[in-house]
Amino acid sequence: MEITQIEQGFDKKDGALVLAHILFAFFALLLGGIAGLLQSVVRGGLYTLPGGIGYYQLLTAHGVLMALVFTTYFIIGFLYSGVSSTMGGRLIPSVRRMGWTGYTLMTIGGLLVLVMILLNKASVLYTFYAPLKASPYFYIGLALVVVGSWISGFGIFSQYIYWKKTHQGKLSPLFGFMAVMTMLLWQIATIGVAIEVVVQLIPWSFGWTETINIMLSRTLFWYFGHPLVYFWLLPAYICWYVIIPKIIGGKIYSDALARMSFVLLLLFSIPVGFHHQLMEPGISPFWKFLQVVLTFMVVVPSLMTAFSLFATFELNGRRKGATGLFGWLKVLPWSDVRFFAPFMGMLVFIPAGAGGIVNASNQMNAVVHNTLWVTGHFHLTVATSVALTFFGMTYWLIPVVTNRVLTPAMNKQGIIQTLLWCVGMLFMSGSMHTVGLFGSPRRTAYTTYGDHPDAVLWMPYHVAMAIGGMILFIAVLHIVWIVISLLRSPKGVTEYPIGESMEPEEATPRYLERWKLWIAITVVLILFAYTVPVLQMIGPMNPGSPGYVTW
Repeated sequence: MEITQIEQGFDKKDGALVLAHILFAFFALLLGGIAGLLQSVVRGGLYTLPGGIGYYQLLTAHGVLMALVFTTYFIIGFLYSGVSSTMGGRLIPSVRRMGWTGYTLMTIGGLLVLVMILLNKASVLYTFYAPLKASPYFYIGLALVVVGSWISGFGIFSQYIYWKKTHQGKLSPLFGFMAVMTMLLWQIATIGVAIEVVVQLIPWSFGWTETINIMLSRTLFWYFGHPLVYFWLLPAYICWYVIIPKIIGGKIYSDALARMSFVLLLLFSIPVGFHHQLMEPGISPFWKFLQVVLTFMVVVPSLMTAFSLFATFELNGRRKGATGLFGWLKVLPWSDVRFFAPFMGMLVFIPAGAGGIVNASNQMNAVVHNTLWVTGHFHLTVATSVALTFFGMTYWLIPVVTNRVLTPAMNKQGIIQTLLWCVGMLFMSGSMHTVGLFGSPRRTAYTTYGDHPDAVLWMPYHVAMAIGGMILFIAVLHIVWIVISLLRSPKGVTEYPIGESMEPEEATPRYLERWKLWIAITVVLILFAYTVPVLQMIGPMNPGSPGYVTW
């Protein structure tokens, strides 16, 4: 009889690769949390930084460590764990080697970036907008991170190809399909930032070129910057679609719907970067309008996801005997942190998505652009919906890959940590949204603007933001302590919670796995949305700018 992975435990070599990614992610979370705490109390006027530490240095460290390092490492580790479990029970040796090679390059690059920030040679924020000029080694570190992530992505593609070759004619596991789609989005999206860093920023920062085309560099960044949001979200969606049904004892509502939602997210999350540049001159209103329209197309797969999830919850409840309109809510496992933390992330995504509609709307964006409203928005998306889902996954992922078990005590601590995070974010993000509507700018240190009445009005909200930052930092320390405790929990075998689909009336359409088709449509949309405006940006009407160091 064939021995299943659940009976024998997770492959130790694969577990080491996954664990290395997860632990480095939480190391980045801790450092980023320290920077975030200091940043929030300075902005609230509660603390003055000692000499030698700059506010924008902290702001850069916080953004890079949280938005880029923590998320990328956790996502790649999670995806490798899933493809190992669902596509063969273990990674083939060549894939494992690619995983370690990617991890090594990313780590070298990430540490180089961190050193440059700590030496105050790269206080350019996580968007590293030109004409602010960082050390060339900061940009080299970024390039290494991107190249390392590409190699890791190729590893996931290779495992998928191997599985398809050994399972001719079979539909791939849903997790594997979603993992490939996530890394495909990443590979395509990072082409823009790679061109910006290698072709523009590195030669410019070394002094090999005197000027840089600012409009082109920002456009290349946002070609990457918006799909980056969905690179964060798609692994959370994988958890919501594939993992949560198993944890609650239900089944996936629709395999076909889940796959189609990921296809649509690939198509419509990349050619939309101009909605981050609505207030910038030099881009034709037509091309801004086109990309705003494409932005709103992303609403469709998000609503599909919401429908599928709540259909899963309700059908599970009805099967367990729940009655009434909302009776199914009562039978959900609220005391299980593996469900509770991601579910809170799902709930927060409702106002987060509504804020995204505001940001992508031309007229409303003019009101909130470059205010703390925008900062509040992405603290709801990546720092709450995504982060809470990642935290929830941690409670079973670490026990799975280390062949340990989650104890009731750790589960209780996880519930407390989740509530702490939600309360802290309520103070922080709620204050950011509100004071942003009053005009308080983002990306600025503490100032009363000469005791201007408007700025004085903002200060209570900045203090509330600082209080939220303190609570969130306690929650960061709490989750780091939980991670360490999980590494020391009792030995045992924890099942990788992969859900099963309900019996479909019709089989999942095979065209959903026609990768050449979806890649071709994606390329066509990108070329249509970007070719003409990019050609206009590299013409003689766009003079370059020298670099500036303002810190």
